[in-house]
Amino acid sequence: MKLGIVIYSNDPETVWNAFRFGNYALKEGDEITVFLLAKGVKNESIDTEAFTITEQMCSFVDGGGAIAACQSYFKIHQLGGSELCPISTIADLYALVHEYNKIVTF
Repeated sequence: MKLGIVIYSNDPETVWNAFRFGNYALKEGDEITVFLLAKGVKNESIDTEAFTITEQMCSFVDGGGAIAACQSYFKIHQLGGSELCPISTIADLYALVHEYNKIVTF
């Protein structure tokens, strides 16, 4: 199955669970892309002692998952893309929604 995950939160517990779910789905053999939208573009900087977001994100990418992050929100939050979170566009989000079997939001 092709599964899209849209994360628009920067709540550490929510984001940690979103990537944990993505990692599980990868192990089940699914093709997964995560799209970071709105406050979700801040996810590389919200690690806590209990919720190691960056670790989950790295495991996700290492396991074959893809991450895309909205260019407009990078600009709004005065951030830049990274190797882990490459800059993407709303057209890429549209393609994700259009092409994938299921979309889950967090």
